[in-house]
Amino acid sequence: MVGEGILLECLNHPDVEQVLVINRKSAGVSHPKLREIVHTDFFNLAPVEQQLTGFQRLLFLPGCIVHWHEQGGLYAHYLRPHIERSAAIAKLNPEMTFCYVTGAGTDSSEQGRIAWARVKGATENALIQLFKQAYMFRPALMKATPGQKNLKSYYKLFAWLYPIGRYFTLRAFVLCRKWGGL
Repeated sequence: MVGEGILLECLNHPDVEQVLVINRKSAGVSHPKLREIVHTDFFNLAPVEQQLTGFQRLLFLPGCIVHWHEQGGLYAHYLRPHIERSAAIAKLNPEMTFCYVTGAGTDSSEQGRIAWARVKGATENALIQLFKQAYMFRPALMKATPGQKNLKSYYKLFAWLYPIGRYFTLRAFVLCRKWGGL
């Protein structure tokens, strides 16, 4: 949902000149601004490296962590590959702005009880060291972009809650700022 929504928003935004998507399988989207590379081995970017230069921004959407890996835990199977791939891109585009889309609950202190939150926090911390300009996004509640096809079936059941959740979240933010909490 996140990747498709961001892709559609970028393609429809007038300030975005070109979008390069690197996927394991085709996104199935056709657009004049879109260039797609289907590349199944994200651990080896060398075959597509030449096509990864000259970009101003990178929106990195690694997906979710769904289970603990048996050998080496989450750090070996999530953190290290993301950092290695990002480091390769940083070398090719040293002035690039890096935007990492992670998720609510990410623990940048790396000290919490939840393993996936610590690992995503460690990933964020490492990316901040790699790029001169790095931004971390932690969405929790999201509204689908018009035209999205890859929505979970249950999304439609809860989509009507978005305006209510947004209202209360913004209200809480304003109150916290007013009382000096943020």
